[in-house]
Amino acid sequence: MKRWLLILALVVVGARAAEVERNSLGMAFVKLPAGEFWMGSDEAPESLARAYPELPASRFLQLGDEGPVHRVRITRPFWMGQHEVTVGQFRQFVERSGYVPESVADRTGGYGWRADYDPTTTRRGDAFEGRDPRYSWRNPGFAQGDDHPVVNVTWNDARALAAWLGQTEGRHYRLPTEAEWEYACRAGTRTRYSSGDEARSLLRAANVFDASSARYWPQWRTMALDGGDGHAFTAPVGSFAPNAWGLHDMHGNAWEWVADWHGDAYYAQSPTDDPQGPAEGEVRVRRGGSWHTWAFYARAAYRNWNAPDTRYTLVGIRLVRED
Repeated sequence: MKRWLLILALVVVGARAAEVERNSLGMAFVKLPAGEFWMGSDEAPESLARAYPELPASRFLQLGDEGPVHRVRITRPFWMGQHEVTVGQFRQFVERSGYVPESVADRTGGYGWRADYDPTTTRRGDAFEGRDPRYSWRNPGFAQGDDHPVVNVTWNDARALAAWLGQTEGRHYRLPTEAEWEYACRAGTRTRYSSGDEARSLLRAANVFDASSARYWPQWRTMALDGGDGHAFTAPVGSFAPNAWGLHDMHGNAWEWVADWHGDAYYAQSPTDDPQGPAEGEVRVRRGGSWHTWAFYARAAYRNWNAPDTRYTLVGIRLVRED
């Protein structure tokens, strides 16, 4: 067996023992079983309005792409990244491979948090500026350690990382499909979050917009969770409780690119077995929410998207490895 298969461990998560392996960059992967689940959400706008009274009612009428709820069968076991790809792991990839991330290669840079912005006169989004060559995966405008999730990376950067790992290790790495991502996030649940239906359940399970972040955005304090985790920006991966399958940060910390093109009506025609998303499109799906995301948008069923060359302070990577 090759030396880069460093560790095979059994981690007890709830009543299930999770198989975990680490690769040559120190990424941990959890083996998930084949199985079936119900994908998407058909929750009524009235129910969502009661659960999230801080949001305008119009937000709940814009969720057509979350349905219809449909049965999905994942026909083969697969290895899901236990954590989001970290700054340190991405740095190792860049240094070993010679790959030049898009924010550097196209010389337009990424986005960054403006530490000098005035929250009393600017909108929430105006706290971030870019594209600007000052910003990239190395510098999103706020401090990060090697154990924080890498952000300001494009869908193409994520694919390049997966391809290099595959060539280096002789294994198949890739981005998860959207169906695999939701299957892994739910970990057998049908609630809004793997931690339950209540937004407050995220305080122990996710780094999302809460009191720690709201001090930088006081005008949006009503959207913050009523509690603070001490992380105004990204947190070291694994800082919060895992879901039932031993996966950390499936909600919050960084949005995660998935393989699929986005299609508003795709769920109505999606195959039951191993759906791969539309054959073509203009934007790629990202899932899970981030450190700056209101709890409503961190739900397991919520779908967001960006162009493949998007690089932003909220968007990162989680990989899949196949046997």
